[in-house]
Amino acid sequence: MANNKSAKKRILVTAKKTERNRYYRTRIKNIVKSVHEAVEASDKTAATAAFATANKSIHSLVSKGFLKKTTAARKVSRLHKMVNKIA
Repeated sequence: MANNKSAKKRILVTAKKTERNRYYRTRIKNIVKSVHEAVEASDKTAATAAFATANKSIHSLVSKGFLKKTTAARKVSRLHKMVNKIA
């Protein structure tokens, strides 16, 4: 257990950051999963709509500093390739 004031504060801050990071990680997974499900169902309109939402959400996480720009670009690129394969 923490013995001084700064160590106690670090425990609180770490817990808060961990909770926030878990929320964003789960959000990314759910967004990507919705695009995957639409692609597997071969529903072009649903896949396009899900991709648009995913693109906006992923890039907003870049502006918040949660994701790096290149990581977001890679995720969006892979999703875009999947959506474009539906013909």
